[in-house]
This record gives sequence, structure tokens and C-alpha cells, in this order.
Amino acid sequence: MRTIGVEEEFLLVAEDGSPRAVAAAVLQHASSQDDGDDAGEPGGNLEKEFAQEQVETSTHPCADLPSLLEQVRAGRWQADSSAQHAGARVVALATSPRDVEPTVVVNRRAQDIAAAFAQTARDQLTCGCHVHVEVADDEEGVRVVDHLRRWNPVLLALSANSPYWRGDDSGYESFRSQVWGRWPTAGATAPFGDAATYRETVRSLVESGTILDTGMVYFDARLSARYPTVEVRVADVCLDPEDAVLLGALVRGLADTAVDGGGEALGPEPRAEEVRVAGWRAARSGLTGDLVSPLTFRPVPAGQAVDELVRHVTPALERTGDLPWVREHLAALLRRGNGSQQQRRWRHEGADDAELVRRAVRSTLA
Repeated sequence: MRTIGVEEEFLLVAEDGSPRAVAAAVLQHASSQDDGDDAGEPGGNLEKEFAQEQVETSTHPCADLPSLLEQVRAGRWQADSSAQHAGARVVALATSPRDVEPTVVVNRRAQDIAAAFAQTARDQLTCGCHVHVEVADDEEGVRVVDHLRRWNPVLLALSANSPYWRGDDSGYESFRSQVWGRWPTAGATAPFGDAATYRETVRSLVESGTILDTGMVYFDARLSARYPTVEVRVADVCLDPEDAVLLGALVRGLADTAVDGGGEALGPEPRAEEVRVAGWRAARSGLTGDLVSPLTFRPVPAGQAVDELVRHVTPALERTGDLPWVREHLAALLRRGNGSQQQRRWRHEGADDAELVRRAVRSTLA
């Protein structure tokens, strides 16, 4: 069975909900607690991110969803434990509801990025969820990357968790994706077709002098430079841990479907322009309005677009035994709403910034 892993980025916040630049202290505490049992195995560590107001967790590769959920929850609890030693908490919000000026970590590469990209870099206090799915080699990986293109906007809509930006309601369900999209390589790509074309494209982007290195290739889905995986980077960090695992299950289903030839019946690959429009639509309205159908590229109710995704991967989910879990947890997500819907509901109930963040911390650690 194809393994999957999840990386999650979290804000570090004070009691009043404001982000705190204490990542160095949090990471130092986490390092002091590391017993070394997982040395050499991918994932499992608490790591720095671009800003000092955030940290990142990662799971080990997992074959079954209950194990993945256990590791997602454990990573969140361990990160929060270290954060509390630095006078903060971790919270799975993709943007802060409070206005903040992020502080870039003390790291040469991060400082070089900040200098080269100016306001784009200064705005990057955003938190995503990255799903890694195992592939046999780069050729299989590119097949998966190309297949994911039309479906990535639906994954974004399911995960949308960033309605607020610099103290205001952005009007978007995922404003993180709008801020993130300012990087020159971020977003949807044209189909690559084969590994040689993918590698040549990445080489050309680096040699353009616009990005510093291959680590700044921020495609919605890319070949991982560290692991034999495809890394799907389109999603907001999910408020609820089960939703992160749901993304993992759907990504694995899409990867299996791509390798099994399930995408061939869908017809020609959509143009990059069409996928970008679908991504914008998902960021704007999430699950609260129409999405662009991954099959027809015409507007449909969000529930129909989600159903098109699930029906597409149902044979793959049946083979892995994931289908009942996916149906149960997807139904739960649609009932309560994604993170953005939950945040707005709390606002409607009268929560101020501090109370909204407190509720989000409780959901993060549920």
C-alpha cells in the first residue's frame, strides 16, 4: 500500500490570540525532549518555518489512516507542549485574525529570501498542510502531479481555513492561498508529461535567477527533493486533525487512480489558466458557494464538485479499505464546515480575536 505523510504548519500565539515570535525557544525545548528513537526515519520532528511566529510538524510515512491520525494528533500535542514552555500555544489557523508584522527566522537562506522578495516575503505568515504520497520513481511522480492538477482546487476548498487577514475579514475562505500565490513559482502548472520535462522546467526556473534554489519551487504539487514522494502543497492547515488525514486519504486515492490509468477517461488535460481560475474560485468561496467542476470546468455547487472527486477515487479507496473512513469523515466535515466556516460561525456567536483563537486552539488539539 502506498504510504502517506502529513506536514502541518502552526501559528504560535499568546493568550490574547496575537502571534508570538518564540519559535527558537519552542524548538530548543522540543530538541531537549527528543529521545532519538526515530533517528533516520523521515518525519516526526518539530521544525522551523519562515517566520519566528510559527513551527512545523511532520508525521512518519503511514500505510493506514488510524496510524496517520494518531501521529497528526501526537505532533500537535508535542508542539503545543513545547510552545507552552515558551509562554505560547500552537493553533491551526492558516492566517492570523490579528494584525501582525512577521519576524523572519535567523537563518541565512530565509534572510536572503526576505531581501530578494521584499513585501511578498514580509507578508508570509501563512500556514499550510502538505501531504506526501509515496511514488515509485520520478516518472510515476510526474504522472501523479499531472493528474492532481484538476482536483487540487477541491482539496483547497475542503481545507480552507484563513478568512481573516491583518485584522479584517478578507471575504475569502482561503486568503492564505492568495498571499502564497504571490511567490513567482506558486500555484497551478501546465502538465509536464514526463520526468525529463519536469526536471528541465525546474532547472530553467532556477537558472532564471528569480528564485534562489529548487526549494523555492512552490507548485501546488511537486516532486519532493528529500523523499520518494509527491508533495501536495495546495491546502491550508486544517483546524481539525481528522481533516488533515482526510486530505491524505484523498491524495493517496488520486495517486493510485493516476497510476492505474483512471485519469485517461477524463479527456484532455485542462489548461493552466482553467486550473488557476478553479483555484481562485475555491479560495474565494470554499464550500459555501459554487466551485468549478473538475470534470467540465463549469460552475457547480461545492457539494457536487466534492462528490465528483470522491466518485473518481472510489475504486482506489475501496482497494485500500479507506472508503468507509473517508465517507464518514467527509460527511462530518461537510456538516460542521471547514475551518473558515467554523471561524466565521464563532464570530457570529460573538467571539472576539482572543476567544476565536482560544476555540481554535481547542480544535487544534481535539
